[in-house]
Amino acid sequence: VPAETSLLNKLIHTSLVESGHAVEILQRDPNSPLYSIRTFEELPLKKELLQGVYMMGFNRPSKIQETALPIMLAYPPQNLIAQSQSGTGKTAAFVLAMLSRVNATEKYPQCLCLAPTYELALQIGCVIEDIGRFCADIKVTYAVQGSRVPQGTVLKEQIIIGTPGTMLDWCFKRKVVDMKKITLFVLDEADIMIDTQGLSSQSIRIQRALPKSCQMLLFSATFKSTVREFAVQIISNPIMIKLREDELTLSNIRQFFFVCRSREEKYEALCNIYGSITIGQAMIFCQTRRSADWLAVAMTQDGHQVAILTAELTVIQRANVIQRFRSGKEKVLIATNVCARGIDVQQVTIVVNFSLPTNLQGEPDFETYLHRIGRTGRFGKNGIAFSMVESREVVLVEMIEKHFQTKIKQLNPGDMDEIEKLEN
Repeated sequence: VPAETSLLNKLIHTSLVESGHAVEILQRDPNSPLYSIRTFEELPLKKELLQGVYMMGFNRPSKIQETALPIMLAYPPQNLIAQSQSGTGKTAAFVLAMLSRVNATEKYPQCLCLAPTYELALQIGCVIEDIGRFCADIKVTYAVQGSRVPQGTVLKEQIIIGTPGTMLDWCFKRKVVDMKKITLFVLDEADIMIDTQGLSSQSIRIQRALPKSCQMLLFSATFKSTVREFAVQIISNPIMIKLREDELTLSNIRQFFFVCRSREEKYEALCNIYGSITIGQAMIFCQTRRSADWLAVAMTQDGHQVAILTAELTVIQRANVIQRFRSGKEKVLIATNVCARGIDVQQVTIVVNFSLPTNLQGEPDFETYLHRIGRTGRFGKNGIAFSMVESREVVLVEMIEKHFQTKIKQLNPGDMDEIEKLEN
């Protein structure tokens, strides 16, 4: 589920993902001067916010923050549409904008922020509390399922974060928000909003009730045509900025396969890899949960520190598993397809397909293969990928080679010398 992947990435990224791409600016308003900054001190930020930023561990602005923050904090206020993938610092950027625009002496809602799910709304709230820890007079409340406000309630919090359905209820049915007093509107995870039934129309209804002077900020991890159409519908005369996503590639990944007669023989080949190569951290992909469970038990009995990631775990449990793996508490992460895409673990050096990914027709699932082995070789590093196949599946390897115009070399499961050479 896209919202779950987004939340996982927010929970997992303890540091910013560095991108080699320049920020692309698509400017609408020729009268708006654009500039970027190299330090947070160059921004018109209160000292309490600067303190909060440094306490968060941000020493300098990320690529997206360098360009987005001057636009968001400009006067007169500018509307902005920004595309940037998870982990690049966009949440911290719009949180700084909200905390800067708020008048702390006025005790009524001034900023509305929409997110597609309860969990993502709470995560934004955590960032506000961290960056705004020295802004004692600025308060946050949550318009999410289960938060009940009786009609006639006078809200004193300046920032409201919520999901579209509950926010709609608070604004129109319960009338606890004076829409004319809202000065900043933030729409986060726009691509997920569009893919979730009802959320985009609810968001548009809220936005259209806001005053023309209200600043609009829209953020999205992807920038598909549907997102662009939605963004233009909702925001007038925006400045648009994009940070191109790092594309997965097989060019810096060496690929090999073993022909095995049984899962026991696959396991033997896996043990040979472990006995022959110095492994930083490895991800092993299985097609089924049963296979993943069997492998986890076998490796644990052989003394390996293993984590397991399957769809049955909650998002928070999955985040805990990946965080333990990232911090090196376990060297091996065994997973089903649940974490094959969208989740960045930077220190993986080896990926093993304990079974090749296939579709319902029994053909190779090329996209999943790319996302699986793309976990290694991230951020320009070299990686190694091994696939375990039965003799009847060698044809699948040939189809993958042809599809990606790549070479996958066959190794003998017992050929230790050949495996040892891979380190060089």
